[in-house]
Amino acid sequence: MQHARERSWVALQGIRDRMHPGISESEARAEAEAVFGELGVERLWHPIVIRIGANTLKTFREASDPDIRLGENDLYFIDLGLVFEGHEGDVGDTFVVGHAPQQQACADAARELFGMVAEAWRNQSFSGQALYAFAEQRAQAMGWRLNHAIKGHRVSDFPHAVHRAGDLGTLEAAPSSGLWILEIQIAHPTEPYGAFYEDLLAI
Repeated sequence: MQHARERSWVALQGIRDRMHPGISESEARAEAEAVFGELGVERLWHPIVIRIGANTLKTFREASDPDIRLGENDLYFIDLGLVFEGHEGDVGDTFVVGHAPQQQACADAARELFGMVAEAWRNQSFSGQALYAFAEQRAQAMGWRLNHAIKGHRVSDFPHAVHRAGDLGTLEAAPSSGLWILEIQIAHPTEPYGAFYEDLLAI
């Protein structure tokens, strides 16, 4: 699982290196496919998700508004579900191009909130439900809105649903290390953008 995680982050960085003002989400997904070919990705276990601008408010299952391109001073996020050597990786992060300090603050806040929640899991053995209750509380204190539709999930050797389906946010027990993905998606309280960060909960 750690190998799949590490390789997934390499893939995400490879896509980030190809992002530039003017690119569309469909063009960015094509660039992602090229990166996957270079890295020997076996397969995807969920579709490539790249959201730009106002589409960063969309949840995983929502369709993006068409014809949005990355602006000169803008943000986007990448969400990847890749399989390496039969094991699933799932990573996501938000980035800013140009000079967009408010959007950068949002991206930074998603990472910071993830770190707070992950630390609470390590130190206090919170259940999945308690982790997301804590995430909501901290997001509000930081001045952001937590997207409640994003609840995290299990990963494993592909496909994870054979071993266990269901969301981290509904798990009544403390999640085990190396098997659960913590997803954080936040939104600006009034402006049309948000940020996303996800990674494996691991000690």
